[in-house]
Amino acid sequence: MMTDEQLREQLKQKGLKITPQRVAIYRAVMKLKNHPTAENIIEHIKLNYPNISIGTVYKVLDSLVENQLLKKVKNEKDVMRYDAIIHQHHHLYCIETERIEDYDDPDLDKLITKYFKQKKIKGFKVKDITLQINGEFKIK
Repeated sequence: MMTDEQLREQLKQKGLKITPQRVAIYRAVMKLKNHPTAENIIEHIKLNYPNISIGTVYKVLDSLVENQLLKKVKNEKDVMRYDAIIHQHHHLYCIETERIEDYDDPDLDKLITKYFKQKKIKGFKVKDITLQINGEFKIK
């Protein structure tokens, strides 16, 4: 987990104003890990910032996404969730529990990239490929 100073530095590098709310929201997404919803983030933030508006939280989340500090992840039920891991990775989505886990597979990345380089979709430039693999996690 990044320190607050590292979070502030990332915001600064993107040219974003460093506010306590922005740092708290960014920290919340990282701390909550498992791809929290805006509602999860609001609930977490309200513990320390009880007067923060819901609109502020959404605006900050949007600006963090626009500045590539977070990614949006939509689940099967069209619920928007947020991911603090911005490097290339995929998701395992449990259709029973709605749990999302990150899935890194460099071999899969190479295979998909090679496929789309050869395939060439007319009139479309592929910028990023993220798979969501749906299934069920087995209870250990």
